[in-house]
Amino acid sequence: MRRLRALEPLAWVGPAIVLIALVVLWPVIEMIRSSFLEISRLGVERGYTGFANYEKLFGEKDFADIMVRSVIWVVAVVVLTVLFSLALAQLFNQRFPLRKVARWALIAPWAASVLMTAIIFKWMLDPEVGVINQIRLKLGWIDAMGGAAADQLGDASTAMPWLVFVAVFVSVPFTTYALLAGLATIPADVYEAARMDGAGRLRTYWSITLPLLRPALTVAALINVMNVFNSFPIIWAMTHGQPGYSTATSTILMYILKGSDIGESAAMSVVNFGMVIVLTVIFLRVSRWNKEVA
Repeated sequence: MRRLRALEPLAWVGPAIVLIALVVLWPVIEMIRSSFLEISRLGVERGYTGFANYEKLFGEKDFADIMVRSVIWVVAVVVLTVLFSLALAQLFNQRFPLRKVARWALIAPWAASVLMTAIIFKWMLDPEVGVINQIRLKLGWIDAMGGAAADQLGDASTAMPWLVFVAVFVSVPFTTYALLAGLATIPADVYEAARMDGAGRLRTYWSITLPLLRPALTVAALINVMNVFNSFPIIWAMTHGQPGYSTATSTILMYILKGSDIGESAAMSVVNFGMVIVLTVIFLRVSRWNKEVA
């Protein structure tokens, strides 16, 4: 009976452990194993190849540029998302007419399919009939529809800013609501004490709101780092990583390689996995997430 009672907790945590093993651990193990195999396009394993897939991957002429672009993509999207979300959270935390309506409206980009949002923006940026280019034409920013100046997704210098914009657009709602939840936990008497000490709004926000908001901010930013690094629908739907690989990130490269070499694609998956861990560790070190607020 004592042994049965000792095993009783397993009845509660056992299903969770099995689920984690099947959904998380097994795919990671299989991904790493596949990166050392030669696999045909039909998925047939042809044998162990050692580090040949990694050597082939690192030998890709665009590999270094894609990895640098992936990091820039993550940093740009996450930083802009956090900045906009901080402003919106502070705004929506105030009392004003139709505040509930405004909060509900903010959910729309988050509730909609990311792929559908990307497709809509691609239509809006169409060089022939896109509404954004029609507005630019009326403002005199372009001479005619259909030309190179109207094809903003046809050149990396204009396509990447639009990709970042769409990524921020779909990321802001979740981040704003996470920060709103954090703001709701800050006691009102803290602000009252700050006012009695003569602190202004800017000083109060910098010295009280941001430090007390750090746990929610850390969680929201960390989730964004992982989501944005692994983001696929936005770039694929809008540019397919083109022209060339000029708008491709490591996730896009991984998908492209899958069509020609599954083993090399698996190696790219392992590199992606490692990069996510590295970026997460760097973020946690920089954010000092485990330091208590003074």
